[in-house]
Amino acid sequence: MPNLAIERWRKASGAGPDSAVALVVEAAHGQMIHAVSEAAAAGGARPGMRLTDARTLEPGLIAEPADPAGDAALLKRLARWAGRWSPLVEVDGDDGMRLDVSGVAHLFGGEEKLVADIERRFAAMGLTARVAIAPTAAAAWALGRFHPAIVAQDELAERLAPLPVAALRLDARSVQILERLGLKTIGQLAGVPRKSLQRRFREKDNPLHALDRALGRKDEPLTAAPPEPPPRAVARLAEPALHPEAAGQALERLVPELAAQLEERKLGARRLHLAGYRVDGSLAGTGVATAIPSREPAHLHRLLNDKAAELDPGFGFDAFVLTASWCEPLGAAQESLVEEPDGDGEVAKLVDRLSVRLGPERVRRPVRQESHVPERAVAWVSAVADSLRCSDVPRTSCAPRPHHLLDRPEAIAVVYATPEGLPRRFVWRRAVHDIARVEGPERIAPEWWRERSSARLRDYYRVEDDAGRRYWIYRDGVIGDGRGGAPQWYLHGLFG
Repeated sequence: MPNLAIERWRKASGAGPDSAVALVVEAAHGQMIHAVSEAAAAGGARPGMRLTDARTLEPGLIAEPADPAGDAALLKRLARWAGRWSPLVEVDGDDGMRLDVSGVAHLFGGEEKLVADIERRFAAMGLTARVAIAPTAAAAWALGRFHPAIVAQDELAERLAPLPVAALRLDARSVQILERLGLKTIGQLAGVPRKSLQRRFREKDNPLHALDRALGRKDEPLTAAPPEPPPRAVARLAEPALHPEAAGQALERLVPELAAQLEERKLGARRLHLAGYRVDGSLAGTGVATAIPSREPAHLHRLLNDKAAELDPGFGFDAFVLTASWCEPLGAAQESLVEEPDGDGEVAKLVDRLSVRLGPERVRRPVRQESHVPERAVAWVSAVADSLRCSDVPRTSCAPRPHHLLDRPEAIAVVYATPEGLPRRFVWRRAVHDIARVEGPERIAPEWWRERSSARLRDYYRVEDDAGRRYWIYRDGVIGDGRGGAPQWYLHGLFG
């Protein structure tokens, strides 16, 4: 990712791509350029150049402080996210990562489609990615920075030959010595007798070692950073506990310790698991889930307390472990200026308690679905499930919808002046309703990609009877549409 630093800064600041910007760091002899934008690079600015020298070439250069620590943190998060393509990902330097994709490319349709998928997903985040696939990690590093390509083992030496010797990831002094000797490309270096180079370089600086790693003559295993373990608290008992209350008593130690870890890492728990280890080697466990991220000790203790009492001690517990297996970011926030409880937070706590008592599958909440058909636009999911919130899905129509939608539209008899005219009277559940006001129609087409070809158009009307009651009715089909007989009328919802 050659532009990681500047693209991260641009996304945070909202600056345009045409700004001549240089990110600088403090150095011994003044400010040094860490990264530059495309416009600044066109003006002559380069990373590693002093800011004063760059401004002689580009007087309008804008200097902004760089954030190498923030860039490194972003790269670390991206490496964990890149686990979607490989089980082994290694952060490589301050602007790249290496993935071991041995035997996984076919899962994405081949190496070309794997590269396209990587580039597309990084581009969706506003990041430029230069991707190369090679039989060795060193060759992939060289190709990714100097000539992105997909290279097989039999053509590796040929494809590396025209690249500069800097592609072998040598230090600046070794590159300078090789260039003075006239060895400017990897091909020229590979053609020199090995003994003559060994006399000029120390063993650890010998460029032949780097060449051997690139060509696969020496192994270079990837060492992926271990994943960050989830927050967990452990309580070990001096003597085996046989009474059922042991797990509940252990929570008094485990929950505050876990809450402290969550606060330190600015996380909130969404799913907790309590495990009791028995002396005979067996395991007893239980867990709870929360509707929103939480690290409030009293609330978490209350949720787990009832579940903990259900654990069977068997021959006795000698340890308990409480793990937050699913966490989400949760920063510090002040709920109220007058110490009043937050409404959303109290509702979430109530949902959590009901889910523990009744079961998560019996406490549900509605979520909007991507469908313009009214009865398919809403679905019910577990209240503590990881699903979209209502605010995350935009409405598909700006027209008002009834407050109460029937689970299944009910057939009604309608009287109208003309077949295509407005309804004047309808009969629903043996009651006659004279229509005083009507608004519509709002036409809703069937979902042709999931329904049969015989599905008909719907014309919805918002009507009000002479008693002031408002209804949402629709005519299923139009005359002469070739998809059935005469149109049928249905009542689908009630307003107010």
